[in-house]
Amino acid sequence: MRPDRRLIMDRPVADGYPDVSGYVPEGMERDSLHLPRVEEPELLRHYIALSRDNFGTDSGPYPLGSCTMKHNPKYADRLASLPSVGRMHHHMDEGHAQGSLEIMRRMERALGQISGMDAISLQPSAGAHGEYAAMLIVRAYHASRGEERDEVIVPDSAHGTNPASAAMAGYRLVEIPSGEDGCVDLEALEAALSDRTAALMLTNPNTLGIFERRVKELAAMVHAKGALLYYDGANLNAIMGKTSPGAMGFDLVHFNLHKTFATPHGGGGPGSGPVGVKAFLEEFLPIPRIVDDTHGLALDWARPKSIGKVNGAMGNFAIILRAYAYILRQGGDGLKECSERAVLNSNYLKKRLEGHYEVPFADPRKHEFVASARNLKKEKGVRALDVAKRMIDHGIHPPTIYFPALVEEALMIEPTEDETMESLDRIADVMISIAEEDPATVLAAPHSAPVGRVDESKAVKDAVLSYRRMMSLREGSR
Repeated sequence: MRPDRRLIMDRPVADGYPDVSGYVPEGMERDSLHLPRVEEPELLRHYIALSRDNFGTDSGPYPLGSCTMKHNPKYADRLASLPSVGRMHHHMDEGHAQGSLEIMRRMERALGQISGMDAISLQPSAGAHGEYAAMLIVRAYHASRGEERDEVIVPDSAHGTNPASAAMAGYRLVEIPSGEDGCVDLEALEAALSDRTAALMLTNPNTLGIFERRVKELAAMVHAKGALLYYDGANLNAIMGKTSPGAMGFDLVHFNLHKTFATPHGGGGPGSGPVGVKAFLEEFLPIPRIVDDTHGLALDWARPKSIGKVNGAMGNFAIILRAYAYILRQGGDGLKECSERAVLNSNYLKKRLEGHYEVPFADPRKHEFVASARNLKKEKGVRALDVAKRMIDHGIHPPTIYFPALVEEALMIEPTEDETMESLDRIADVMISIAEEDPATVLAAPHSAPVGRVDESKAVKDAVLSYRRMMSLREGSR
């Protein structure tokens, strides 16, 4: 057992430190501790220098397509930093966690109302984790019916984690193409559907920012074969208050709380990817489930058809709390307005870039769109990568590049609902100026970043993880 910190601090003090003998494993106790003596201004300058090497939404525009990098409200940070949140242990008896359980149950109900689903589990820790949990539910559902289905259909415009999650759940992937309108080719879907099909994984709007107008017809086709329809919730911020996965005919969905509901995103975490289902799939959700008890709220483990526990805890509670606060602050009308602003911002920026970059497929778009630097590559030898590198010099984070793969020299742009018109104009002005400037300048970018162009293959194989080594390499390049 981990010793109680208070017991350690209460032990006899020798040389100014508590006696920790018996608490530290043999061979690991220090005889001395040498820490550098640094003046406060130097220490602050060190950390400020580190912070300047990072870029986030507090630094400047961040139009990273499909990743929804938007402002994280500070009131949500303050709530998540409360001692009552930080000190909560995930193995605490539910009798001592009634407030947290009540917040989680209300969050489940809110997500159910937003998505049109009947039951929600908050356990998954990230979007891909939610996808994987959903695929395990699909597998458990078909197994309960005695059906041997081993295929999952994924459109070519799907997020890359979709096929990975399905494969991890033991399924064989069947990819189908998009039609000329950027939507799922229904003839290709019809040909791919069979008695082996377990599910179709779909994002709507898709990664091109295009709404699948024939989604009801698509859902009927999938259900006619006895398969399930799964909704990737990465682009949920484009439709809130307008429609829902449930209304479109989806059977199960995952959410990205760390994207849609404005909590921190990036750097490997933190994340939260709850999964929601229609009533007929509720019995397969992860355990435990939050239920009413004679003494309040309790955790129900008696769910024999459940896929089991998918997290060491009940979920990333601090992220759930942030997202819940965001939902309460916005309200139903506010969430609807978020979607409207996201769509408006995307279409405004797209309109400004037309004529300077190719923008394949027809209007309208939703919260994001995919432009192409194909014309620049053909005329000047400037690729999407070069445009992205040059944007760094202007203090704007580059958009996603080379995804989705069905668009050559893709620039996937999502301004989100948080950017002002002035900010959108700044992004447009910078991208237009790059399209028109001397190719030699663009091809040599970035010019103002801590490091210039790097050998990307070598950087992956020989990652610089030491701050001292990074600084020495930087000094050597000057």
